[in-house]
Amino acid sequence: MTTRTTLITGATQGMGRALALDLAARGGTVLLHGRDRARLDAVAEETRAAAPDATVRTYLADLSDLDQVHAMADRVRTTETHLDGLINNAVAGGGAEPLTRELSRQGHELRFAVNHLAPYALTRDLLPLLTASAPARVVNVASIGQEAIDFDDVMLERDYEGLRAYCRSKLALIMATFEWAAELGGSGVTVNALHPAHLMDTDGVRAYGLTPVTGVDEGVRPTVRLLLDPELATTTGRYFDRFTDARAHDQAYDPGARERLMKLTHRLIA
Repeated sequence: MTTRTTLITGATQGMGRALALDLAARGGTVLLHGRDRARLDAVAEETRAAAPDATVRTYLADLSDLDQVHAMADRVRTTETHLDGLINNAVAGGGAEPLTRELSRQGHELRFAVNHLAPYALTRDLLPLLTASAPARVVNVASIGQEAIDFDDVMLERDYEGLRAYCRSKLALIMATFEWAAELGGSGVTVNALHPAHLMDTDGVRAYGLTPVTGVDEGVRPTVRLLLDPELATTTGRYFDRFTDARAHDQAYDPGARERLMKLTHRLIA
């Protein structure tokens, strides 16, 4: 790990913060993303104190604004000489007011924007750096909660509910994972998705009114495994339920649905 550089989105709380501390303890360079400067600086200071031999840098961006996503990717490409790992961890959960439909800066449904469009745009923009650094790994933090996307109402303008929006956005991220893997075959860059743990003790879980049943450390271990395990060096285009190679929602394996999603995604992130 002493020469690895890994970017973690959503690193200021929950599993992202725990991932930062875990990876920093292994050495190398850890790049922390957050949308709140005070919280980002606090986690960076905590990480440096816990792992003085690690290099820690921060990147500020609100992932609900695609302009900020693109700008952050530009800063990463300008600043970093290589990028060995990208963990797309930032998330918009079901919300404290799940019947209130929220929009991103560009006017897209918020959960679809943060949980799918932002990681897709960030990965796309960082692809030159990732491929130049190969072997490199992209880990998309998805969820066992998945629901089929209605392509006649992708932005849930009808019958909106926050958890439904979350589940559809996480399936979109898994579908994008499979598309990335096919596109990047032979490049040395692998892309996998996982459900890290069930109902972790995070602000998002509590805000929706759910009772946490596991600590965030339970999610860190399978996520770090996808990032570092030598036995998974060539594994790509897979969905894992924690440590188990599992099957995602049926729609994720529908070529027609994936093609429709990719066409929409490319149009929205342009």
